[in-house]
Amino acid sequence: MAPMNDLLLTRTENRVAIVTLNRPDVLNALSVELMDRLIEAMEGFDRDPSIRVMVLTGGDKVFAAGADIADMAQASVVDMMQRNNLARWLRIKAIRKPIIAAVSGYCLGGGCELAMHCDIIIAAESAKFGQPEINIGVMPGAGGTQRLTRAIGKFKAMEVILNGRFLSAQEAFDAGLVTRVVTKEQCLAEAVRLAEQIAQRPPVALQLAKEAVLAADEMSLSAGLEYERKLFYSLFSTDDQKEGMKAFLEKRKATFQGR
Repeated sequence: MAPMNDLLLTRTENRVAIVTLNRPDVLNALSVELMDRLIEAMEGFDRDPSIRVMVLTGGDKVFAAGADIADMAQASVVDMMQRNNLARWLRIKAIRKPIIAAVSGYCLGGGCELAMHCDIIIAAESAKFGQPEINIGVMPGAGGTQRLTRAIGKFKAMEVILNGRFLSAQEAFDAGLVTRVVTKEQCLAEAVRLAEQIAQRPPVALQLAKEAVLAADEMSLSAGLEYERKLFYSLFSTDDQKEGMKAFLEKRKATFQGR
């Protein structure tokens, strides 16, 4: 694991990369430097054939409480446009491998947007989700209005975004934002356990299945079905498809190589 004074801690085990945001003194505020380090690390794991799934966490007390306000408090429109910091979020969206968020404590603003860029969210009972940007004179800018609305529906998203209200872990689960709720002590371990299970599946099929699910938000049903079908057919060019079906017929466990 990286030194404790680092902005980001990483470790790997059983084909899983565990990435921890490490600015506890400012509730893991997502500074430009931290985001750059995070994206660099995740893109590296995405290229690494020994890694099949990533887990992203922030610690027991906070996942991330939002953007670093000091980075933008005095910025002008021109400053924000020239910096174009929000464009870097497209690089997270482009990660091909599954990402599981392990969320304890506050998950707000940019932190909530970061969790929603992940593919599965495991929440501790202590988790609080929200987009409170309205309280500082702005609105979500890294996908909060779009992803939250798709996850929990227009009317609940309106209340959360327009009034800055937090959702408890159970509310987030009931609304469809969270995959499952566990105790704070179990949160990271449960996310890693799930990641290790998923890491046993065929890597190419994992990536294409993720791609197809994400496409469902942006395509009509008919276009999505056609896209899914093409991805399905393409997997018949992989060694893993041959191995998986052969192992099924031979009643043994498949060994997937990612090709």
